[in-house]
Amino acid sequence: MNTPGYKTLRADVEGGVARIVLDNPPVNVLDATMMRELRTVLDDFRDDASIRVIVFSSADPEFFLAHVDMRIAEDMDVLEELAASAPPDVNVFQALGELLRHQPQVTIVKLAGKARGGGAEFVAAADMAFAAVETAGLGQIEALMGIVPGGGGTQYLRERVGRNRALEAILTADLFDAETAASYGWINRALPADRLDAYVDRVARDIAALPEGVVEAAKRALPAEDLTDGLSRENEAWAARIALPAVRQLIARGLRDGAQTPSGERDLEGLMRGAALRR
Repeated sequence: MNTPGYKTLRADVEGGVARIVLDNPPVNVLDATMMRELRTVLDDFRDDASIRVIVFSSADPEFFLAHVDMRIAEDMDVLEELAASAPPDVNVFQALGELLRHQPQVTIVKLAGKARGGGAEFVAAADMAFAAVETAGLGQIEALMGIVPGGGGTQYLRERVGRNRALEAILTADLFDAETAASYGWINRALPADRLDAYVDRVARDIAALPEGVVEAAKRALPAEDLTDGLSRENEAWAARIALPAVRQLIARGLRDGAQTPSGERDLEGLMRGAALRR
């Protein structure tokens, strides 16, 4: 079964496994349209008992999700639509992560390329993540933009890797390779790139083939933690920073220097550090 009609993703369902391919050139930024389409497809799949597993991958081998679109404020109409339908205790970015965390199906990220900022938050919100040793990378880049993660990253990271390593990831803003991310618990495991597809496909098919009720029972026994208080603290910290004129100027400088282009995104950490030094 194919699900046409999306601009930033492709989705198909076969054998109890839904496969969602993120496809938003040139670098797969998480923009307002993709956020809306992800919420739509996840809502559509939520009550489909024939789907037991959802696998996310990217059409771009370099970038899974580069980060949240630095120009997202220009899509105010879509953001207001998303805000109107979001739960009252989270912002629009957190709402996507929480939707993913509470999805009844098992959610798996197949990470071949880079995921920073909101992209890294998306990876951490999924039930499982498997990454290519040679090419994958994860980073919370927000500190270099003068802000903190605002889409659940502080809470998801702390839950996965502990406070000390969460602070390391957030305050260094480094790009973590797949093996380090696996050793920290950020992802499930790192695999050679030529084994990634087959491994994830096997895991997804095996889970989908389990006897009826097993997936539901496992997710009921291992529920997503209630992070309401932490998400509220994160939103307050993020909102206080993003409103600062200096932050807006830094983000604008990063865009002028090449952020959200393939060449600029290959070393976004270096680009944004350079932008910050020219304040």
